[in-house]
Amino acid sequence: MNLDEAQSKVKNRKLYLATLASVLGPMSFGFVLGYSSPAIPELTKIEDSRLRLDDNQASWFGSIVTVGAALGGLIGGWMVEKIGRKVSLMLCALPFVSGFTIIIAAQNVWMFYVGRILTGLASGITSLVVPVYISEMAHEKVRGTLGSCVQLMVVIGIMGAYLGGLFMDWRWLAICCSIPPTLLMVFMSFMPETPRFLLSQGKRREAVESLRFLRGPDAPVEWECARIEEACDEQGSKFQLSDLKDPGVYKPLVIGIMLMIFQQMSGINAIMFYAENIFEQAHFKQSDLASVIVGLIQVVFTGVAALIMDKAGRKVLLIISGVAMAISTTAFGVYFYLMSLLPEPHGDLAWMALASIAVFITGFALGWGPIPWLVMSEIFPVKVRGVASAVCVLTNWSIAFVVTKNFQDMMNLLTSAGTFWLFASMCILNVIFTMVFVPETKGKTLEQIEATFRGMSGP
Repeated sequence: MNLDEAQSKVKNRKLYLATLASVLGPMSFGFVLGYSSPAIPELTKIEDSRLRLDDNQASWFGSIVTVGAALGGLIGGWMVEKIGRKVSLMLCALPFVSGFTIIIAAQNVWMFYVGRILTGLASGITSLVVPVYISEMAHEKVRGTLGSCVQLMVVIGIMGAYLGGLFMDWRWLAICCSIPPTLLMVFMSFMPETPRFLLSQGKRREAVESLRFLRGPDAPVEWECARIEEACDEQGSKFQLSDLKDPGVYKPLVIGIMLMIFQQMSGINAIMFYAENIFEQAHFKQSDLASVIVGLIQVVFTGVAALIMDKAGRKVLLIISGVAMAISTTAFGVYFYLMSLLPEPHGDLAWMALASIAVFITGFALGWGPIPWLVMSEIFPVKVRGVASAVCVLTNWSIAFVVTKNFQDMMNLLTSAGTFWLFASMCILNVIFTMVFVPETKGKTLEQIEATFRGMSGP
């Protein structure tokens, strides 16, 4: 029996349902990331002196989430292996909701911090578990599209927080932000555990039932089950440190880590974080509305990426994306450089800044936004998936923390122009890296991808 024959009998409806339930996680974490943008301006001007944030506290309020998320990545890597993908996801809802509850009930600035760390922790666990859950459930025809939904829901969440911030104060916004994680917990309880995790636990009967649920009544689930088992048996069961000598482990691990470093070093968080300030400098009257427009661009183009992911392939999109980001960050640098030469800011230059932002965000959304998370969930062998994904998530969030916390200092040290040219050089490097090292994973089963790294042709 070959792949195409098997594909023809598959019904995707339940698979889409399970994906929809799980991507409420990334949506919750979009709300966490977007929350600080409307909340910080309010909390710096608030009457109640116990809750008022000064500049330093505001920068911590924004960036401490990434500290929680880095921790969450580590815990998540342990959880997916120990208690499974599904239960880990359901448990994520607890720190999300309790974190927002603490923010709602805050009596002092420290309660804000605790709430932000908890929601960050949940975000870190989610950003690890959901890509793994989806890639282990989906089949190769739709894996790219479903995997890209993770980033799509993150940007929809960010956008939701921006939009909510136009109409609600920070307390009501926090209440609204706790709705998606609550739904996540409810809906996930009806969804199956992934077949690959069940097989790795030796629960064959449950794995077949899970596949039957995901693939529909007529699909050849026994055949698919046998194929996954074959790959599991080949590699043994538990992860040991000696596995790092295996090219099937260290090659994908290095690629995963580099993708995460490049994603954060492209300057995306710095640009998103300071979008409002940038718009104010460009004399955009309604800078909060401008942020919503930025959010919209991101949602639209992440959606486009999701639709073409399994047609165009990951590699092409990463290259196009990297080139667009390199051009726009270079232009941004030029904009700041010209601004520093002119005595008073020039109106025409403002449009250069806005165009740069638009191109940058379009580029990021098409490739470097969704793809590192997608590829991370595809390239690791089952037994190291938890550990390796944890290392990647930890890397991503640690670098996000360093970049957002030190962005202001970088601007002072290297000048604004220099900072953006540094980002541009990173984007050029990421294009070269992609061309040389990143393998194309579209249309391959997870077992075939694993085999390419081992240097043999897979089943």
